[in-house]
Amino acid sequence: MGYNSEKVIPYNSSESKTKQVEYMFNSIAPTYDKLNGILSLGIDNFWRKDAIKKLKPYHPQQMLDIATGTGDFAILAQRILSPDKIIGIDISKKMMETGRKKIEANGMGNRIILEQQDCTAMNFPDNTFDAATVAFGVRNFENIDRSFHEIRRVLKPGGIFLFLELSTPQHFPMKQLYRMYSELFIPFIGRIMSTDKNAYRYLPQSISAFPQGEEMMTILENNGFYTLQYKTYTAGVCSLYIAQKRT
Repeated sequence: MGYNSEKVIPYNSSESKTKQVEYMFNSIAPTYDKLNGILSLGIDNFWRKDAIKKLKPYHPQQMLDIATGTGDFAILAQRILSPDKIIGIDISKKMMETGRKKIEANGMGNRIILEQQDCTAMNFPDNTFDAATVAFGVRNFENIDRSFHEIRRVLKPGGIFLFLELSTPQHFPMKQLYRMYSELFIPFIGRIMSTDKNAYRYLPQSISAFPQGEEMMTILENNGFYTLQYKTYTAGVCSLYIAQKRT
């Protein structure tokens, strides 16, 4: 099965979505953290903290952070949960270069390791991790089903899969306000501050095309997970999914 978000690509190119996304994040890595804070008005920090706290009852000790980028989610997870080890993976070397500097600056070099890997074909053994997380990366996946199947493979029996993703509000007035924000504000800020204008045209397009709510819960079920929780933040601007590996 294919999903609309898999067809949304950053550039008018014949290369795979994975390659285009890798190039895009390498190009915006120097300004990514600053732009991310501006575009989210800083509220993404609340979303991340609240999501990670929901892992506390499961006491994960071996964690995998997929699409780790500059490492913010992994660093926050280490602060809040204190697991024995977090491995963060990403396809963008430039993003992880920034992430490694932040990890070292936070004195977490012995607890967080970053590796360049594609989540559709990871080199970890079966049943390795207690929890897997993704913060705002699933809509960039070229093949959601294959990625979810691979995530399920590396989770231990009963392991938890948690991810945050930007979503489209469904109700008045946030629906109308968000449309103006995504169609006007995001591209405008991207043109001013980013060296890659395509990245901030791709962002709202990929959000709009991404399966959410009941559709995403069905996708998780079809890939071997039980959905434990689904919630939205900020009137539907962000969605949280928590699922458990079906044994």
